[in-house]
Amino acid sequence: MARAATQSIATPSREDFAAMLEASFTTQSPQEGNVIRGKIVGIENDFAVVDVGLKTEGRVPLKEFSMPGLPANIKIGDEVEVYLERVENALGEAVLSRDKARREESWVRLERAFNETTRVTGVIFGRVKGGFTVDLDGAVAFLPGSQVDVRPMRDVGPLMNQPQLFQILKMDRRRGNIVVSRRAVLEERRAEERSSLVASLTEKQVVEGVVKNITDYGAFVDLGGVDGLLHVTDIAWRRVSHPTEVLNVGQNVTVQIIKINHDTQRISLGMKQLQTDPWEGVGAKYPVGARMQGKVTNVTDYGAFVELEPGVEGLVHVSEMSWVKKNVAPSKIVTPGQEVDVQVLEVDSNKRRISLGLKQCMDNPWQAFAANHPPGSDIEGEIKSITEFGIFVGLDNDIDGMVHLSDISWDKQGEAAAADYKKGDMVKARVLDIDPEKERVSLGIKQLSEDPIEKVGPLRKGTVVTVSVTEVNDGGIEVSLADGVKAFIRRSDLARDRADQRPERFGVGDKVDAMITSVDKASRKISLSIKAREISEEKDAVAQYGSSDSGASLGDILGAALKKKTDDGEKDEE
Repeated sequence: MARAATQSIATPSREDFAAMLEASFTTQSPQEGNVIRGKIVGIENDFAVVDVGLKTEGRVPLKEFSMPGLPANIKIGDEVEVYLERVENALGEAVLSRDKARREESWVRLERAFNETTRVTGVIFGRVKGGFTVDLDGAVAFLPGSQVDVRPMRDVGPLMNQPQLFQILKMDRRRGNIVVSRRAVLEERRAEERSSLVASLTEKQVVEGVVKNITDYGAFVDLGGVDGLLHVTDIAWRRVSHPTEVLNVGQNVTVQIIKINHDTQRISLGMKQLQTDPWEGVGAKYPVGARMQGKVTNVTDYGAFVELEPGVEGLVHVSEMSWVKKNVAPSKIVTPGQEVDVQVLEVDSNKRRISLGLKQCMDNPWQAFAANHPPGSDIEGEIKSITEFGIFVGLDNDIDGMVHLSDISWDKQGEAAAADYKKGDMVKARVLDIDPEKERVSLGIKQLSEDPIEKVGPLRKGTVVTVSVTEVNDGGIEVSLADGVKAFIRRSDLARDRADQRPERFGVGDKVDAMITSVDKASRKISLSIKAREISEEKDAVAQYGSSDSGASLGDILGAALKKKTDDGEKDEE
């Protein structure tokens, strides 16, 4: 029996061999598609021979054990992890891969880093469309060109094959996609450095910096990791049109911190604050009325700025540029860079403002005109324009005088009076008034002829005048007292009796006696009334020919007065 057992062990059956093989696999557990540990038992040419147990060996290219830009650092006896693709190939060798093993390890580690938002180390080893490829210890990731640095880089060569820290932006294991960013790491690092630097700075502190960038509104200065804005108005006390007049990119500057916002980490800088303020004592240096010379630095729609000294400018308002040019653009009077004589009109040191006058340094043509053409003198000029309130006439030295609508004609009013004139006509006028302070000359055209009312003689209320009917209408009659002097008698003033208050009783050319009821010389209005004349005559007749106790009727009294008037008339004729 013992002999039979010995023979059974020496020559195992098919079932015994299968059991022993299964037991061997259970002990070693090599499974295809998994990462297993093996030992390097040899290095032949460009391959490493790896023993993974079960008398099974496989070959792995040496390049799979190397990092980009670095040779393989392995030796016989080292234990390594490899990926078992197949237990045995046609040559009886195991099919192994170090790259796949590293990739499996890397994905597990990278997923953990992605979920925890931690940085990973990788090496940029190649260029692809739109960016670069990065080796993350076996896993290949994509680095977009915009994520390489905080600012565009022209040459990425120095970064190639160098270990770098990256932030994983996106992962998709099923597709094998990984997107990383180097810029995010740099920005985070810069943010930490910036916060630390900003915390160490204080307002009014003087620091050194380098001009990093220049814009139209100022310059950005690098203070050693954090940028501050040097506004164009804080570069110098004088007017600076553009920062490039004073600064250049890369220039070292000394600045003072004006304001720090720790929440937004914004820093405002100033250069002029390190210089003496030229506005100190400006009131005593530039008293009101003083005349001096300055240079025009800027011309605007409302005036021009004149530099009196570096850092001190005054404004010449457009109204103070010329005695006579009122609606002319300042750019047609002065130009930037021009030297001009000005007079100080007002100084406000608190608001840092100086008002200057340009015309005050020139002869005043209004005063010269007043001396040469006093009120009452006659002049002649060309009509410059006709407006809704009068006619403007060009006079000496570009001075304009105005004829008001009311001073154009004695007998025409408003636009009707101005309709007889047009722009460009030469016209004679009389000087009525001159105001050099307000720069006004009042002229009159109708004053060149006698007022027609004066021809009529003295006009007093209650005086009876004889007039001629010139027009009859439903509202009354228009009458003429003399040439150019007309009045209107209303319908209710045509007679005392209501039945006789009919305009058709009169005809054009009829002579009518009427009483003056009012005279307004300012508006040149004369009010007449036939009714008032009749009532006045009746009162006179009663007072002269009748009394309250005579018993005579009103008809008798008026008859006697009429007979008396007729008899007096016949005597006058004889």
